Amino acid sequence: MKKIILVLTIVAFGTGILKAPPFTPIGQPPVTSYPPQLTHFDLDFPGGSPTMLVKAIEKASGKPLNAIIPPEDENLSIPPLKMRSVSVPELFGALNFATHKTANVVIGTYSGGLNGQRSNQYQQVNIEYGFQTEGGIPRDESIWYFYNHTPPRPPDQEPKPDRICRFFQLGPYLETYKIEDITTAIETGWQMLGGGTGYTPPEISFHKDTKLLIAVGEPAKLQLIDSVLEQLSAGKTSAAKAPATAKSGEPAKP
Repeated sequence: MKKIILVLTIVAFGTGILKAPPFTPIGQPPVTSYPPQLTHFDLDFPGGSPTMLVKAIEKASGKPLNAIIPPEDENLSIPPLKMRSVSVPELFGALNFATHKTANVVIGTYSGGLNGQRSNQYQQVNIEYGFQTEGGIPRDESIWYFYNHTPPRPPDQEPKPDRICRFFQLGPYLETYKIEDITTAIETGWQMLGGGTGYTPPEISFHKDTKLLIAVGEPAKLQLIDSVLEQLSAGKTSAAKAPATAKSGEPAKP
């Protein structure tokens, strides 16, 4: 009888009728589910600020991205990225790895030598930036936060912010607004954003033949143009949905 039971048990395991639970290391919670399915997408990012990268990912994936970006890192320039069939964790992981480097940073000066000449004192540090998340296995709904492990530079060595060139097609907007109205709204926003001396607004120029607005400046400041055009589009949509007013003696149009 015992031999028969043993044979039946071996057959059951061999055919998959009886399946052992997944192996779990001692001291860790049991594995009860598989990793979540992540959305894959193609991304062609021309470069820009962290906020611009987040918007590009949302447009490419068709899903919102939970991201936190500190205000002091808004002007940081991320290089162009061109990816195919990539997920958010894969993209951010590659970005973090690509930005990692080691550099010598000036941490102070000292006087030495017979002539009392001042020399710089250097320290080797790791520099990197990117997006990270907490809470275990990343999901489409994970919250990402931007970090920037870059030591501050001495005041006399602060680099000038990077400037880029962007093009905006104004053809659809010129059907309703004049070019002067659009550029005045953009420049007014820059003036209010400056709020004092030392603020350099971007430069803009309108090309009549192609109806392109050409803007050169810091990536974060050029985002204001996107905001203006977005609101102009919303105004045109609202006007198109508004019911037509009937003239005197005519029935109202539906």
